[in-house]
Amino acid sequence: MSVLQVRNIAYRRGGRTILDGVGIEVAMGEMLAVSGPSGSGKTPLLLIAAGLMPADGGEVLLDGVPVAEWSARARASIGVILQTYGLMPFLTAEENVALPMQARRMQRVAIEEAAATALEEVALAGMRHRLVSELSGGQKQRVALARAIAGEPEVIIADEPTSELDPENRDRVIQLLAAKARAGSAVAVASHDRHVTAACNRVIRLVHGHVVSGATSSELPG
Repeated sequence: MSVLQVRNIAYRRGGRTILDGVGIEVAMGEMLAVSGPSGSGKTPLLLIAAGLMPADGGEVLLDGVPVAEWSARARASIGVILQTYGLMPFLTAEENVALPMQARRMQRVAIEEAAATALEEVALAGMRHRLVSELSGGQKQRVALARAIAGEPEVIIADEPTSELDPENRDRVIQLLAAKARAGSAVAVASHDRHVTAACNRVIRLVHGHVVSGATSSELPG
């Protein structure tokens, strides 16, 4: 069953068509990659899928419910990793990770436990009390991942989640996202990294705002 459905999306900016009739569906337990060159529309597609940006046409459904009707709790059930991190620099790593779970009205003890677990999963347990403004780019990217996965969200949407990571942390992030999918989350990842797409169950490719292919990762050219 598809948890997240994005149908016939159109998106235009500055007189230019960025996305033209694009659709994706992500099922529970699936890790989907959206690949394509820079400027192909990957980021706008994921922002629209997460309900963070309106489209000019088409629809986004979460468990069959249109985006305009999503409750605050439904929106909070989507974990998002942005290219720009989207972190609060004046808060600690742990406080940033806790924010979406607070929106879900989880109990304080449960939030603290989930935040600690998520930071440990991204190898940042020792940085939990550090202000985000004091962290490196790669560390910020991993805090953003911890925030997205904490509390076991129904959907995880990740925009280039390995772009600033060394090979060891890149592999850790890929394995972690794949594990979340196996545990039942629907995971959508935008990436041009072959290591990421190889770990996904299915890959679609965007070129100039159009889907030009959909395949398992093993069917893609190297």
